[in-house]
Formats: sequence, structure tokens, C-alpha cells
Amino acid sequence: MAREAGVSRVLSGGHYVSPSAAEAVSTAIRRTGYVVNRHARSLITGRSDSVGFLLTDPQERFSEDPDFNALLRGCTQALGAHDIPLLLMIAGTQAERRRIVRCITAGHVDGVLLVSSHSGDPVAEELRAAGVPLVACGKPTGLGAKVSHVAADDRDGARDMVRHLLSLGRRRGGMVTGPLDTPGGVERLAGYKEVLAEACIGSDERLLVSGDYSRASGEAGAERLPAGAPDMDDVFVASALMAPQGVLTALHRAGRRVPEDVAVGGFDDSQAAVSTSPGLTTIRQPWDRIGSERVRVLLAQVGGEDPATVILPTELVKRGSA
Repeated sequence: MAREAGVSRVLSGGHYVSPSAAEAVSTAIRRTGYVVNRHARSLITGRSDSVGFLLTDPQERFSEDPDFNALLRGCTQALGAHDIPLLLMIAGTQAERRRIVRCITAGHVDGVLLVSSHSGDPVAEELRAAGVPLVACGKPTGLGAKVSHVAADDRDGARDMVRHLLSLGRRRGGMVTGPLDTPGGVERLAGYKEVLAEACIGSDERLLVSGDYSRASGEAGAERLPAGAPDMDDVFVASALMAPQGVLTALHRAGRRVPEDVAVGGFDDSQAAVSTSPGLTTIRQPWDRIGSERVRVLLAQVGGEDPATVILPTELVKRGSA
């Protein structure tokens, strides 16, 4: 079919093809129903024509946290527009990470969309050092501009939430943080402290408890807060997953009404935020756009461009909890 149009290099992504030749190929494709043989093309181009979505967390986190699924869906849709398949890779143990890094560096994917929750994860540096095109979700700690990353503005989102709680007249606020060895955990805590300092309130370390974005850690953190701060009148929870099933449950058990006694604000705006009564006031991350931007930046790298950083704005969504 390609010979019929006389420009077979169009199908392998060749350059310097005239518009008339490209149109001839398109016409022939429509007429014959031709489908590109990816394996044959990969032998010519040296590319796999696929991308890896690598999660370096235990598998149960993927099934528990709806944010991972939202991010995966956005990346899959964006790659689908380019007819590029996405391969899901989960490496929650050191042995799994070693195997998957070997697979990636052997050229079985053209690039990697990395989701890594914790700092000190060596995968990003190993892939970068091997020259693998890579885009992280969130800023990889310690690597900075060396690795492309796309993220929501965690600090500004946290500032918006705390300002909202202050606007309700709340002055004795606590926080259940995310993991403080993650960029999101650090940035959201920083935003919380900055706004309290602006309001000349200052953060009380007794009102800060750490979580790991899981339901269980949200509940455990909220149980510690009321015990140490019976006058607490609001709490900012660093993820939507921790807030509804964890924090709201613990406050109810302690006899604290939401929002009458304690206003509650979360982060992420996943399905969990709208499945409770009252609904959770939260910070919405643009997951679809995060996915599409990660794909755009990764494909640019595969095409030879330098690493890039994209920070996207968040949105305050008001519901009944605050």
C-alpha cells in the first residue's frame, strides 16, 4: 500500500514529505484499511511505540487510592490520541524495581510516566542516568530540573484551603499532613503554615499529626487531634482519602459535629469527597490535565527535547463540611 502512494517513509514518521504525498498515503490507508505493523516498524525506528506507567508503591495503594486511577485514566486517554499503548508497571518491592528497571532500560518502552510517593526512591535517578525519557508526577526530591515533572500547585492549594477556613471565623485549626518525605506532603504543610503566619496566628505543633494518605492514618490522626485539642474548630486534611473515611469518622466518634463544631477541609477531590454526609470541602487537582501534560512532555522528550516542568493550578470546591 505504501508503495502505491510512493512515499513509504511517511508511515515510519519520516520528515521532508510533501503535503501531496502525505495526502496520497492517507487516501490509500482509507481505501485499503491498512494497519501499521508495530513490530516491523519498531525494527526500523528502534522504538517500541509504547510507554510505561510505573508506580513504585505497593500494589494495594493502587487499588485503595482513587487518585492513582484518575491519573492512569488521564494518561491512557492522552496516549490513545497518539495511538500509543500504555503498559502498567507496579514495583512495590526492591526486587520488583530491579526487574522493571532492567526491562525499561532494555528498550521495551520508549519512556516512563513515573508515580513515586516517597523521596529516596532510586528509580528516577537510575532511569535518568540510563537516558530513559522520564516524567514524574510531582517534583522528584533531590533531582529538581534534571527530571521532567508535572504537578498541581500543592502549596497554593493548601493556602486557598486555610484562607477559606479562616474566612469562616475558625482560629484554632489542626492538620493531618501527608507523608513528609513526599513533595506533596511538604508543600501542603508549608502552605498551611504560611497562611497561619500571615494571619498572625502561627501553627501549634500539637495540632499537627502526620498521615500517609491512607484511610487508617486519617482516622488515627484525627483521634489524636481532639484528644490534645478539645477547642480545635477546624482541621485541614492533606488528602480526600484520609478525610471522609478517616477524619470524619473519628470526629463523629469523639462527639464533634461537622461543620458546627469542627470545619473539615481536604485535598484531591476524589470520589470519596462526595460520598459522605456532609460532602467534603476540598482542593481539586486537574487530574485529566495532569495526565495530558505528562504525556505531552514525555513525547517531547522521546522526540529529543530537554526536560520540562509544568505546575498546574488547583481549585477550591466548597461543600457542607466547611
